Amino acid sequence: MTEFLRVIAPDQFVQLLGGFDRLSSERVSLDASPDRILSEDILANEDLPEGSRSTVDGFAVHAEDTFGASDSIPAFLEVAATVAMGTMPDFEIHPGQAAQIPTGGFLPRGADAVVMVEYTNAAGSNSIEVTRPVTVKTNVLEKGEDARSGEILLPVGKRLRSQEVGFLAAMGVTEVCVYRKPLVAVISSGDEVIPIDRKPSPGQIRDANSHALAALVRAAGCESFLLDIVPDNSDLLKEAVRTGLAQADVVAISGGSSVGMRDLMADAVSAIPGVEILAHGVAIRPGKPTLLARRMQKAIFGLPGHPVSALIVAQVFLAPFLQYLQGGKMEKGPAGHRVQATLATSLNSTIGLEEYVRVRLEETAEGGWTAYPVFGKSGMLSTMVKADGIVLVPMNAEGFSRGKAVHVIQS
Repeated sequence: MTEFLRVIAPDQFVQLLGGFDRLSSERVSLDASPDRILSEDILANEDLPEGSRSTVDGFAVHAEDTFGASDSIPAFLEVAATVAMGTMPDFEIHPGQAAQIPTGGFLPRGADAVVMVEYTNAAGSNSIEVTRPVTVKTNVLEKGEDARSGEILLPVGKRLRSQEVGFLAAMGVTEVCVYRKPLVAVISSGDEVIPIDRKPSPGQIRDANSHALAALVRAAGCESFLLDIVPDNSDLLKEAVRTGLAQADVVAISGGSSVGMRDLMADAVSAIPGVEILAHGVAIRPGKPTLLARRMQKAIFGLPGHPVSALIVAQVFLAPFLQYLQGGKMEKGPAGHRVQATLATSLNSTIGLEEYVRVRLEETAEGGWTAYPVFGKSGMLSTMVKADGIVLVPMNAEGFSRGKAVHVIQS
């Protein structure tokens, strides 16, 4: 029977996770790429723009012709032509001339600046007066200024947002190479656990963990599938883990891991050929009896059976790890927007444990926030539902006093 191993610090646990290889790459269409991470640099194969373009509606001019222009002493220019949108001008303007140009239009030869239409007045059928001077390149996007052929458009590791997608579309990129999305096998174990569509008998509970974990996996941009619930049987649990390893990149098991004498998860996982247990116990609360194992480059997470503990561990370690496998940085979670708030009551904590406390937020009359701890036992999912976020109490702190400013991580 496997004994409970030495408890390690959360940062050590994160270092172990960072030792896994990222997943392989795949090519996807540009429209399927938002929120994916590039697995290779994207190089520009052309200049953007391909020629100098106007950034305003106005008149393309020789900047020198406008020097000293003002409302009282305007510069008079002959309008020699009009630039058509979407075409490269086939004419040239000479000193003393201007060409009407729309936003995005290509500058004709001889022009080196654009005067905004607001700073011009008609002066006859084919002349204008300019009331503001411009310098060379004013209101002009030069050839290759947005992107130059051969340079790196976007580097490896860049997460694609809508603006990157638009940039790549402008460059004619139709496909990109990104890290593959992890597939996660989710397993719930325990004699007392039953499917959610069944009525529990005395002593039984519905399988909340696997559905919550699968939802967390999907929120991290990954795919998941649920295996059948496994009773408290080491051989059956071992078979379930083997099945998960054969079909998925990551296996997440909840239940069967504890700080007591009976630890079926550690027994089952360690009995699988080629599996190395990296950690069995991490100094956090809740979630201390967390297990991490590896078979080749596939990770096995052993999570506590209590729903709150399982979710906290998944938010702190599993979700960031899934982002790392897709090309992101390996950072401890939970991820989320951080809000500064004032504690409504004192929080006590144990030195040597990194504690994650659920809190409820209330807005103050002054527009700030007050954080109220949501207390409850580790098996109470309602504490997670009632909470707006989590406060982290560091390992070296005995807690926080009432009125302390804290950062609430909203997930």
